[in-house]
Amino acid sequence: MIKLNDYLYSGDTVIKIMHSYADDLKKTAYEKSNIVDLEHYDYLNGISDLLEHNDFLTSQSKRIIEFYKFMAEKYPYLAFTIKGRIKSLVRAEEKFNRNLVVFINEYYEENGCFPEPAQMRDSVSDIKDIIAYRIVISLPKCHVKEGEVREEKESEYLYEIAEALPKFLEERDFTAQKTEFAEKKPSKRLNKDILPYYKDYVEYPREYGYKSLHVAFYDNQAKNYMEVQLRTKEMDDFAEIGRANHENYEQLQAESGSAPVIEKGKCVYYDEAYERLNALQNLDLAKVDVNMFGAVNNMLINDGCGFFRGRLILPYEHLSRFQNDLID
Repeated sequence: MIKLNDYLYSGDTVIKIMHSYADDLKKTAYEKSNIVDLEHYDYLNGISDLLEHNDFLTSQSKRIIEFYKFMAEKYPYLAFTIKGRIKSLVRAEEKFNRNLVVFINEYYEENGCFPEPAQMRDSVSDIKDIIAYRIVISLPKCHVKEGEVREEKESEYLYEIAEALPKFLEERDFTAQKTEFAEKKPSKRLNKDILPYYKDYVEYPREYGYKSLHVAFYDNQAKNYMEVQLRTKEMDDFAEIGRANHENYEQLQAESGSAPVIEKGKCVYYDEAYERLNALQNLDLAKVDVNMFGAVNNMLINDGCGFFRGRLILPYEHLSRFQNDLID
């Protein structure tokens, strides 16, 4: 069985590594009639296309920047950032294999048998956050009126912005994507027109307390999917440098040494996905040899190629105006 870790010690570029790994996956997939590995190949090939042929980012970013201008005009008293990234090779590979492991686990627990290969393939064919944009807002304390609670006002603005986003982007050739999340956990703070499109992790926090609003779009011009995440600064800090980040890291470390839920040998698709995921979670970044990447350990990292932290595609920030003026 081949895994990404096997390609990380040759000094090659991220693109070269991705092509080599994907091509070998395709070869073994045909040899073993493995349609899940064929989907894996297509998934990696799609990411490499994004990295190599990124002209679409000019058009996409311009349309995202229009929403930035809309926010700056409508909410001059808010400080906010809009950033975009293409998911890193490591995180993309982790996500593919984790999604497959989780799907097989849940299916087996519910049905007492394993899903068909076509069902496994479909479970990983719908990943929409390879390209993601994040909007983070903050209300400066000087704009909080007496009697108001800053966190409540920020949350109020966050949902206002969430209400405006789908219509704004659909007018610019994006199509919002429905999610089953809303059927299982309907948000009380989103109107019924946009409710089907949002994953409301503010009202329904993830494990470890992670909070954010997530919505996916299809870009009809660029012909790809993207995700937009909306957070307050407090939510973003909690996710990036707070308890959610720390406990998720600790959990991943614990999982890396844990035994698989399903006994080895019962399902080859599960075994391979689990082994690939486990290998990545045990990866010592200081020892890898990837062009334009360096690390002292798994925390002190200098990523010049997007191998581990992804490629930044849109950093924009808006500082609140009228810092010393009263806003009516």
